[in-house]
Amino acid sequence: MATPDTDDTLYLVLVNDQMQYTIWPVGRSLPLGGWTAVDGEPRTMDATLAYISEAWHDMRPLSLREAVEDANRAAHGD
Repeated sequence: MATPDTDDTLYLVLVNDQMQYTIWPVGRSLPLGGWTAVDGEPRTMDATLAYISEAWHDMRPLSLREAVEDANRAAHGD
């Protein structure tokens, strides 16, 4: 059984239309639901998680972020 120290599996960073990220093993068909590879670069688990940590600052779905921004603008008369 592979451990994080011995795992040689490579992963892709995926993003969906709501700007949510996930990891996906290289060689598996991409999941349904609008998921696409960010750049197609295979990474180790640690590198994949580091990329996501850098890129994903707001875990709320994009539609929720936009709704909150719209509500804030309406509340402040913008």
